Parts: sequence; C-alpha cells; structure tokens
Amino acid sequence: MPTYRLGIDIGGTFTDFSLLDETTGALHVLKTASVPHKPALAVFDGLARLAADRHVQAADVAYFIHGTTLAVNTIIERTGAQTAVLVTRGFRDILSIGRHRIPDVFNFFTELPTPLVPRGRVIEVAERCHADGRILQVPDEGAIATAVRALVADGVEAFAVSFLHAYKNGSNEARARQVIEAVAPRAYVSLSSELWPQMREYERTLVAVMNAYVGRKMATYFADLEAGLRDLGLRAPVLTTKSNGGVMNAGEAGQRPVETLLSGPAAGVIGASFVARSAGFPRVITLDMGGTSADVAIVDGEPRYSTENHVGDFPVIMPAIDVTSIGAGGGSIAWADADGVLKVGPRSAGANPGPACYGLGGTQPTVTDAYVTLGLIDPARFLGGTIPLDPALARAAVERLGISLGLDASRAAEAIVRVATSQMYATLVPLLARKGINLDEFALLAFGGAGPTHGFLLAREVGIERVIIPLHPGVLCATGSLVADVRRDFVRTMHFALTRAKAPALLAQMQEGFQALSEAGTAWLAAQRLAFSSTAIVWTVDLRYLGQSFELTIPVTEAVLADKTGETLRHAFQAHYGRVYGYTDEHADLEVLDIRTSAVGVTRKPPVAPVRTWEGDAAAGRGRRGVFHDGAVHETLVLDRRQLRPGTRFEGPAVVEQYDTTTFVPPGYRVTVDTLGNLIGEARHGDR
Repeated sequence: MPTYRLGIDIGGTFTDFSLLDETTGALHVLKTASVPHKPALAVFDGLARLAADRHVQAADVAYFIHGTTLAVNTIIERTGAQTAVLVTRGFRDILSIGRHRIPDVFNFFTELPTPLVPRGRVIEVAERCHADGRILQVPDEGAIATAVRALVADGVEAFAVSFLHAYKNGSNEARARQVIEAVAPRAYVSLSSELWPQMREYERTLVAVMNAYVGRKMATYFADLEAGLRDLGLRAPVLTTKSNGGVMNAGEAGQRPVETLLSGPAAGVIGASFVARSAGFPRVITLDMGGTSADVAIVDGEPRYSTENHVGDFPVIMPAIDVTSIGAGGGSIAWADADGVLKVGPRSAGANPGPACYGLGGTQPTVTDAYVTLGLIDPARFLGGTIPLDPALARAAVERLGISLGLDASRAAEAIVRVATSQMYATLVPLLARKGINLDEFALLAFGGAGPTHGFLLAREVGIERVIIPLHPGVLCATGSLVADVRRDFVRTMHFALTRAKAPALLAQMQEGFQALSEAGTAWLAAQRLAFSSTAIVWTVDLRYLGQSFELTIPVTEAVLADKTGETLRHAFQAHYGRVYGYTDEHADLEVLDIRTSAVGVTRKPPVAPVRTWEGDAAAGRGRRGVFHDGAVHETLVLDRRQLRPGTRFEGPAVVEQYDTTTFVPPGYRVTVDTLGNLIGEARHGDR
C-alpha cells in the first residue's frame, strides 16, 4: 500500500499542497484559496480534494508538515491578544525606546513604530538579578498579583515577563509566572529566559512580547488543526516549519509560536537549496514572488542564517534563514501618487477581493492584471483552468490607471511590470553588494506563484546570466517543508574579553557551556520521537574585536576550544573577519558575547529521480500568441510544461504554462530542460 508525504504552505492568497508518493517518487501539487480568518479550513478543503481527485486519504499520509503565515500576519496587522508585560523597575519604557534607531534617518517627520504593548500595560516589578546571575531581590509577589488582577479586569489575555539579566538566571521570571497563573489561570504567559536567554534587553523582551501577543491565537490554531486532522484519520505527527528552516511538532509550536514567524519563506529557501544542489547549482539567489511580496535569499552551498531579521516593524533576534523582502507581489496594487508618479505596492489585493481579473469585486489594477493585459498569462488556463480570469476586467483596471499616466492599456501594464522590477532591482543590487556576492558565480532560482513570470525580467535587469525554474515552482515552499530537518537553536551569553592572559580559564568556561547546551539539544531531539537519518550538534560563537559594537558568528569545534591558548580560535576569527571586511588586526584582543548550538535531526529526504514521463509532443507546443513586451507585440511561442521532456531546448520570447505558475522567457535567453525537469535559462550575449 503506497504511503505519502504531505507538505502544506498556508499563504495569504493561496494554500499550497505538495503530495509525494514515497513508492514512486511522483509529486502531485494543488492550490486552494486561503481562508484568512480560519486557515485550517483551507487545509481540510485541500485534503478533501486530494481524496476526491487522487484517492488519497488522510490515513495514507505518513509524514505531515505545514507552514503558516498566521503568526507573522497577526503581528503585522496588529490583531493579537491584549497583552501586558512585566519588567524590572526602571525599565518601563524599554519597548518605546528600543535601540533609538529611526526607520528613515533622512526623514525629519518619520514616526517610530507603535509598540505591541502600550505603556499603560507595561508593569514595573521590584526585583533584581545581578549581571553574574546572583538574585539580589526576589519579586514582590503581592504587587504582581494586584497588578495582574487589574489587568485581567481590563481585558488583558496574555502576559510577557522580561526581567533584567534573566538570561543569566530566570528564577525571578519563573516566580512571576507562578503568581500570574495562580491569579489568571487562563492567561497565556511567556518568559524571555525560556524563549531566548540572550543578553540584549530590548530584543529579548520583544521575543517574549511577540510570543505572548500571538500565543493564544496560535495555540488555538494548532490545537484545532490537530483535532481536525485526527478526525479525518491522520495518524502521523502534525509538524510545522520554523523560521530557522527546521521543524517542530504542533504542540511545541503552540508554546513557542515566535519560532514560526518566518516559517513560510524559510521553507521556500530550504526547498530552493535542495532543488539547486540536486541540479548541480550550489550557489543561487532565490526569488520567492507570491501574491503579496517578493523575497530573496542567498544560498552558497547552504542557506545563510541571520539574527537581524525583521517582522513588520520589529527586529527578531532569534536565528532565522536570512530572507529579505525586496518588492511587490502578484497582488500588489499599482497606483499614481499626487505628482502622477506610478507606484506599485505596498498594499495588496490579497485573496479577497484579489486582482480585478478575479471578478470578485476588485477594481484596482495589480501586477497580475498587468500580466493578463500583456498576454503573459492565459486567463483560461490560470491554475489549470480552475480559476478562470476575466481579461476585460484586468484591462479596464489597467486602462483607468493608464489614463492618469497618459498611457494606453498595454503601455500602462508594461509600466507596472517595469516599476515592480525596478523596486526589486533597487533593493537587490545593494543587498548583493553588502553580502559580497559575485553575480558571475550565482544563478537566480525563481519560484512562487509569480516568481517564474518575473524571474527572467529581474535577472536581465540585474545582469544575472543564468535562471533556474524548478519543476513545481508555484508550491516550492510546501515542497521545501518535506525536505526540512528538525532543528532547534540554543544560546548562552558569556560576555567577556578573551585576553591572552585569561584565555585558558575562559576557554574552559566556553567548553563547559557548549557541553551543557549540547546536552539540552540532544535531550530535545530525543523528545521529538521522530525517526532521523542522523543527528548533529553544531557549535558557533559570537565574537568581535574588543570595543566593537557588532559581532560575527563563526563555527567552532571541540578541537578549536582544546587549544587553551586561544590562538586557534583567534585564527578562525581573523580568517572570517578578513573575508568579510578585507582587514584584520592581529594584535587586538577579542570579546566573546554568546555561544550557540543548533541541534539538528536530519530527516530522510524524498527521492530525486530523473523525469521519465511526459505528456504529448514538446515540439507541438500550444502555438503562439501576441505578448506585449519592450514596447511592441511579439509573436511568442507558448509551451505546455507537461510536454517538455529532458533535453528540450527553446529560445525566448516564450511562455511556458503549467498548473501552478506561468514562466515568461524574454528574448535573449536560451532554455534547456534538465534531467530533473528544471528549466535552465542561459543569457545569449548580443541578443538582449
């Protein structure tokens, strides 16, 4: 009896399904409309369709994993729980002051982000922990109880607790939680010392606040999802993807939902990395363009990680796949400002009413409406014909905007696409420069519902020579979740100057800390009760020159720390620093901030086999149609992706249609289908 793996990505517009038959390696994809107010409904609807169309029941699924944007959207849209935060006396304004960095230093009228918790619900507590972890004053439990009663009476549903130096000793935070749970047993409580015990008061407090803010909604969501899946007959564990590209079970995700904030984009990068390596391209720039935004990441053998990601207005200090939002999505609305300048985004039409061409009441032109007007998307074949689009509504919406710009519908549509491309270019090029990326060594891997439609256009603008379009690009985030490993990150703040005189004792202290974190990681992996191909504990340390404000994270091993002179660690830091900045100071002392471990359970990867079946004759294609591009109508080859057997070659201009997306290849590119079914586009110099 065949068994299946099911990966699901719940986006703002569509919910994507990747169903893998573990016996044959065949992958079936499905997209359904998302239900923003109750995301689990889209999951249940998709399972019903898989049962009807593929005769696959929930009981046949041996591996179930999904990602959702519910947590991140809750923070961006400010629709979370009424939350209060308990802080050490004297730190009431921590959320308002933050790092005192304004979003736009060149704007005299810029406004600071509004905190998730208003100042009136930030409660000061008389308590104190010393920087070395000694408890100097236990919390005033009576004062906490009185404050909690008043807050609950005022409608507060969730509490975050973040005390000074709790990263060293969280016992005072634990005492505060005991009081809160005794007074308000139904309240959701988050402790900074349990979620992310790292020095940096503001960022650590934000982690606790965001977890509390989305906690109740996420815990309810995960509980309802798991109950509904069990009712449908699912026996497999219910797993969810994390911001760090890893996996956790639904029960733990309900307790630590802050770890899932960037799970969707992270799963896409993991999937893109897997596809790229399988195709022989270890270095890629990923472009994930969906309905709301376009995100990029760098994969240099492996995805890059960052502790400086943002969710809406707020920094997130916890490690996550390094993803940057660079521009508009397919649903982004095009508009003209007061000076008559064309803009695209940031507002999106979403799933409802959606772009004008959806016929659901939307009247404002979007990037998708521009695609339809230009002839890039066939309205009758959108999502395999399951959602027919209305080209007249798309053209009318674009035309209304074009009148204000002095352009006809076709030129207005091309202007929308060009502005969206320019916005991506303006963010992508400086980003690549900051990360030291040599474009000659990287390909662009485009995915998402709109990524293949826009990928070649962006590559042409930036100067990227090679473009890769995966076999199922529209659902790669869902597919990526199927290849993600189980992963959890741990951190301990050390914070000392690594002087040569004290190196032996300090290296021993670091080694002891790493061993403790490793034991915690090993225990956590065992508690997951999942089958792993292998496990690993990865060590890294945050280092900087003494006196600097920012640090670098470098990998270390037991062998590095065994050299108690510290010289091996110094050499490792100097080498890494030199690669990043092109300069080193061999005589300067170093400063150790944090030690980190990542506990990784490597999951069994699905089979990657050459494409052996296809439908019909690739040479026949679907004929040609006129596509407006570069100011004129071009007779453009139209191909069916299902008919493109390995080895097939064609040149732009061409449109490749498939169920989950449409790929546009402009003039100047030659495309080859590889053995795995990927489209590999190469720039032809002199033709562009």
